Amino acid sequence: MSVAFVKEESAEAASETILPARPISDRINLVTEVGLHMLQDELAKAREAFEAADALEDVNERRRQSALPVRDMRYYAERVRTAQVVPAPTSNDAIAFGHTVTFERDDGRQQTFRIVGEDEADPSRGSISHGSPVATALLGKSVGDVVQFGNSELEILSVG
Repeated sequence: MSVAFVKEESAEAASETILPARPISDRINLVTEVGLHMLQDELAKAREAFEAADALEDVNERRRQSALPVRDMRYYAERVRTAQVVPAPTSNDAIAFGHTVTFERDDGRQQTFRIVGEDEADPSRGSISHGSPVATALLGKSVGDVVQFGNSELEILSVG
């Protein structure tokens, strides 16, 4: 079909369907087994959303509906491709990727976080990225160690 017969919106409206790429960290893409499965699931969801959008008849609506899935497919495909699965730690002697750590702050608050990959980190659910400032300060330390963190100290209570 000739482009002359296809209803096109203005270039300004069409540009709304081209989204910037999701930023990808320069950090090594360490993931847990669960994290790899999460990335694969998100890639599959993005592909399904793209296929649904691609089935739309209206070209402008198809562009609008496929913009987000296309961006997400690129992101998750790259994250799956570069994922390096780290096996669960076998020792609790020193804090490592995959450990759950409980520490106490200067003000007496205790916090517990699991150190995971960037895409699976969710502090509100008890997980932080291995590249976060807290994780960076804790990695390699042991129970009983006191870690300087900014203007305060963190005492490591447990590692598991």
